[in-house]
Amino acid sequence: MNGAQDLGGMHGFGPVEPEKNEPVFHGEWEKRAFALTLAMGMPGQWNLDMCRAARESIPPPQYLRKTYYDIWFTALEKMMLERGLVTPDDMAAGHTVTPPLPGRKVLKPADVAKVLYRGGPTIRDTDTKPLFAVGDRVRAKNINPTTHTRLPRYVRGHVGTIDRLLGNHVFPDSNSTGAGENPHWLYTVAFNARDLWGPQGDPTVSVSVDAWEPYLEKA
Repeated sequence: MNGAQDLGGMHGFGPVEPEKNEPVFHGEWEKRAFALTLAMGMPGQWNLDMCRAARESIPPPQYLRKTYYDIWFTALEKMMLERGLVTPDDMAAGHTVTPPLPGRKVLKPADVAKVLYRGGPTIRDTDTKPLFAVGDRVRAKNINPTTHTRLPRYVRGHVGTIDRLLGNHVFPDSNSTGAGENPHWLYTVAFNARDLWGPQGDPTVSVSVDAWEPYLEKA
C-alpha cells in the first residue's frame, strides 16, 4: 500500500532530528497503548502483518497528524471493531457494556515479560533453494499493491546488490491479508545512494533494505 507511512526519500517533511536521550514512552497513555496492543494479540484474531496493514490503512491526513502510539491505538480500535471484540457502545463508554466474547485467551500479568522476550519469530524451514546469491545484482520490482507490502517505494525499479541471505521467512504481503504465511527467501539488498537518487545522492552512502524474493528480479 502506497500510504503515508512510506516516507522514505520524500521531500517536504524537513530534516530528521533524533530526540536526545529519548525515553521509551513519552507519557503514561503510551505505555497503556503498547500494553493493550500486546494483550489484544492474545486471542489470535490477527498477526503482526495485519497490525501493520491496519496502521497503513489510516487515511494520510489523519496518519500524518498522529504520534507513533496514537497510530498504534487507532489501528487497534479498528481491528477490534472489525472482529467484534468490542462494540461501538463499548468504545463510546470507554469500558465493556456488552457481554465479552467467551473463551478468549488472555494475557496475564505474570506472562507479560515472557511474551515480550519470546517475540514472534518468522523464520521457517524450507526445502527450496534461494534464487539469488551474495554479490548478485538485482532490481527491485516496480510494484504498487493496494494491500500491505514491505518493499519501500524509493527502491522500486532500482538496482542493488545482494549483501546477505537471511533465511526463509513469512511473506508479509500474503500474511497481512489472511492468505497464509507463504514463506519466501529474504535478502539484504544494498543500494548506492546515487543509484536511488541520481547525481545528487552521496556516492559514499549505501542504503540496505531487507527484501523478500518475490520483490526482486535479476538485473
